[in-house]
Amino acid sequence: MHPILAKDAFICDMDGVIYHGNHLLPGVQEFVAHLQKAGKRYLFLTNSSERSPRELAQKLARLGVEVPAEHFYTSALATAAFLAAQSPGCSVYAIGEPGLLNALYEAGITMNDVNPDYVVIGEAKGYTYETMTRAIRLVIGGARLIGTNPDTTGPTEGGLVPACGSLVAPVELATGSKAYFLGKPNPLMMRSAMKKLGATREQTVIIGDRMDTDILAGIESEIDTVLVLTGVTAVADLPKYPYRPRHVLSGVAALLEG
Repeated sequence: MHPILAKDAFICDMDGVIYHGNHLLPGVQEFVAHLQKAGKRYLFLTNSSERSPRELAQKLARLGVEVPAEHFYTSALATAAFLAAQSPGCSVYAIGEPGLLNALYEAGITMNDVNPDYVVIGEAKGYTYETMTRAIRLVIGGARLIGTNPDTTGPTEGGLVPACGSLVAPVELATGSKAYFLGKPNPLMMRSAMKKLGATREQTVIIGDRMDTDILAGIESEIDTVLVLTGVTAVADLPKYPYRPRHVLSGVAALLEG
């Protein structure tokens, strides 16, 4: 087995690491089974804001991997926690899927498309010219702009698709405002993850497929990093970055092969 498995706490990205769309990636069942059998602390940390932890747990179960909902933490939850701490009882105009909307509601945040305190944008299949225009006008009117994560693309079975960063960009360009992003590599999300695990930096490793979010988040949080090549980043991309992961592997299956 790979020496990184001696770590006590594992933070794992999902898209491009655990699955592509509805396709489980090789070695995932064995990897999760090893974590559970060895009594490791682990958390699936995803920048996607579309699904709730319960929905993510159900999705993995459908793919053949049983993981309780408490082992998931999303950028939607990080966004809702940030807004609730910064401005309790605030209102937002939100563009996103149920995972984001539910997280906001559960944090005591209300929806408002007239004069919200914030415009919050996550992954949204219903993103349209109309919703973008409303977001632009509300930000110009004084609402502060929040993005659940800075990812510009995400991997699927059919190839890359636009992610939150790409949906936020037109609003930034039209308003001259810069969004504040809560997902990786924001250290707030990483600190929340390690706090949930009850782990120190020295005990923790992050496994991800993106240099600009997963690996950068690990480096800035001073934890070990593993880049897997089953998602967005390819070997040819590595020279483009001024930082490097501690380990580069073909996929999570390689962790069990040594």
